[in-house]
Amino acid sequence: MSNGTLYIISAPSGAGKSSLLDAALKEIDGAQLSISHTTRPPRPGEEDGVQYNFTTIEDFKSGVEKDQFLEYAEVFDNYYGTSELWVDDTLSGGVDVILEIDWQGARLVRKKIAESVTIFILPPSQPALKERLKGRGQDSDEVIARRLQDAMSDMAHYDEYDYLIINDDFEQAKEELKTLFLATRLQQKRQAENHQELLVSLLN
Repeated sequence: MSNGTLYIISAPSGAGKSSLLDAALKEIDGAQLSISHTTRPPRPGEEDGVQYNFTTIEDFKSGVEKDQFLEYAEVFDNYYGTSELWVDDTLSGGVDVILEIDWQGARLVRKKIAESVTIFILPPSQPALKERLKGRGQDSDEVIARRLQDAMSDMAHYDEYDYLIINDDFEQAKEELKTLFLATRLQQKRQAENHQELLVSLLN
C-alpha cells in the first residue's frame, strides 16, 4: 500500500473553501481533513476536536518550542498549527491528508514535504467575496474590512500553487476538486505501489 498524499488547500477568507471541502469529502473515500490546533475561542456550534483542537496560548507556544508543528502561524491575532506527528502517521496509513492553511503555511510545508499537491481557491469577484463575508453575520464592519484587505494580499499568491479553482458555481467547483483527488490517485507511481501483484502477474 502506498502512502497517502498531502493536499494543501488555501483561499482568502470568504472564498468558500470550507464548504467546498465539506461537500467534496462526503463523496471521497480515503481522505481526512487535518484538524488544526488554535488559540482562538470556539465560534457558536464549534466543538473541540471537530472543527479545531482548541488550546491555550501557553500550551501552543510549548508545542512550538518542542517542534511539534509541521507549520504554524499567527492569523487575526490567534495562533494556528498542524501536528506533524498526526500528519505523518495518517499518511503512513495510506490516507490522504488535507491541510486548510494560508500561503505562508503552505510555503513552510512544501519545504518539508515537497511532493505535496497544492490547490488555491478563488472567489468569482471582489463584490462576491464581500457579500459572502457579510452574509456570515458574525463579524463587525471593521472586521469585514480587515478581512477584505487581507484577502487581497492572500490572493496575490495564487501563482505559487499547482492548481487553481474558481468557486463561482459551487457544484462545478466541487467536481473540479474531486477530479484533482482522483487524478492524483491514478498517477503511475501510486498505482504501481497499490497494484504490485497485478502488475507482476500481467508482465510474467
